[in-house]
Amino acid sequence: MANEANEGTGDAPAPETTQAGGLPGLLGAAACLVDERGAIAAVNAPAERLLRRNAADLVGRDAHDLLHRDRHGQPLARAQCRMVEAFLGRRTQGGSGWFEQGDGALVQLSWLVTPCATARDELGVLVVFYDSGPEPAATDVPEPGGAGNSTLPELERLALLAETTTRLTSTLDSDEALRRLVRLVIPRLADWAVIDLITEVDEVQRTMVVHQEEGELVVREDLQGPMPPVPAESPMPLSRALRGAASTLVTPVTYQGPPDSGIALEQQRLFEATGMHSAAIAPIRGVREVLGALTLGRSKRPDPLTPADLSLLEDITRRTGLALDNARLYQRQRKIAETMQRHLLPQLPSVPGLQMAARYVPAPNDSQVGGDWYDAFLLADGTTALAIGDVVGHDLDAAAGMAQIRSVLRAYAWTHHGPPSAILNRLDTSVTHITGVPMATLIFGVVERSEDGTWRLAWTNAGHPPPLLVTHDGQARYLTDGHGMLLTTGLSPVRTDAYLTLPPQSTLVLYTDGLVESHDRPIDDGMDRLRKHAASLAHRPLPAFTDLLLERARPAGNDDDVAILTLRTPAALGDPLANEAPRAGR
Repeated sequence: MANEANEGTGDAPAPETTQAGGLPGLLGAAACLVDERGAIAAVNAPAERLLRRNAADLVGRDAHDLLHRDRHGQPLARAQCRMVEAFLGRRTQGGSGWFEQGDGALVQLSWLVTPCATARDELGVLVVFYDSGPEPAATDVPEPGGAGNSTLPELERLALLAETTTRLTSTLDSDEALRRLVRLVIPRLADWAVIDLITEVDEVQRTMVVHQEEGELVVREDLQGPMPPVPAESPMPLSRALRGAASTLVTPVTYQGPPDSGIALEQQRLFEATGMHSAAIAPIRGVREVLGALTLGRSKRPDPLTPADLSLLEDITRRTGLALDNARLYQRQRKIAETMQRHLLPQLPSVPGLQMAARYVPAPNDSQVGGDWYDAFLLADGTTALAIGDVVGHDLDAAAGMAQIRSVLRAYAWTHHGPPSAILNRLDTSVTHITGVPMATLIFGVVERSEDGTWRLAWTNAGHPPPLLVTHDGQARYLTDGHGMLLTTGLSPVRTDAYLTLPPQSTLVLYTDGLVESHDRPIDDGMDRLRKHAASLAHRPLPAFTDLLLERARPAGNDDDVAILTLRTPAALGDPLANEAPRAGR
């Protein structure tokens, strides 16, 4: 055999280790020696017979590229090959796979890889092949339907779990997380995905039933909806999963008997409607409670799900549970903050001669609750205080900070007489020490009626977007006087007051930055947009003016909350329109 090997290598003579005698005695087992580059360095006669190749065809060739195939005879990616992992890791490892013989036929062989030294004292591995029969115990590239083997190779399995973690934890919207989950598992693992969730009032909702048709995911809404309650003692797989008890492989036979509960009856209908012949059910567990269950099923793919697939499903549902837990916690906190914010926003006072309107719009879905707020209240001397502000932050703390600032401002404005700047200076000093607010902006003003019947505004601005004044004839301008440093800087800035007599039938607009800011355009563009829309709405009744201004001026794609407070003065005394009711605009 030594002569045959040397003659077959042509210009590249085979090394001494190509001799069959260069391999250890293996009691007739087929063996080859692979060097550190992955090339075959030596083979023995049983290997030549088993692979139907002579030494000349084998020695010097890359072992993986020459021999290893998938079950369809296609070249196998190195990233999917456990033999390559063993070669590179220089560790003892076994498995089973498909190999191409010299005549092009595929043969399924078991293999064992173990480190050894070549005849040149180089580090290599010894590969021993043997006929594994029709059902190998373990495969380097797991075949669908193989006993206990996952549908996915190990590297793909790890990649799927990593992708699951990344995709699910990058959103705080539970519905979006579930949509991403479905796209991850179909069709990679199954033809069907069914998600049952337990609501906060312990009701079961079949949230998603999805399968793939012609490359597209199709939602079966007819199979979704409320489910019967979870029975406490039922041994059926879904009931156990919803109690957090176990993960199970199931078939239609599992639910063929008389149903022991309403859930079992729904499962019978599910299997009949979907045609699933094999399914795996695993609980979705949160940190403290069971959140639901995930079912993966196969109807078109002939191979059943295996225990290894069930293990992978459990890994996926663990990650899903953490993602849903985070999303639910966030949504619960958001709801509390929104509720707090809405309840703290005041009822506007009734002031003879003045019209007032206010709106608050929370941030869109998937965004965080902000600290935007407004206030209007009567003072002890009969004047009317106006305020609008924004606490930096987007969570429950921001809403709580807003409440603290509003309460302190009201107390100081009621008990301390003085210009708005003096009130704001006192507020700034106090807030820095008694609240945890990191930063805030605020406009505080006072409106009072003069003896001649006109209305006079005094205000100061702590880093907030300037008020907008719109006259009845459609002229609009920003009131930039009285502007100073924002609150809670700890710098004790000098604040100034500004004064203005409001024209008859003019509209004063106080707003937060969510009405003018955009991610993709300068704030000047937003302020110009606001000014133009406000001017065009000058004749609209104040409630309609406020609603339309909010609708038209707010930038598309805005992800911040918005507060807006508007005030309109009456017509001048003696004006024939003074007692005329406002006309409804188109």
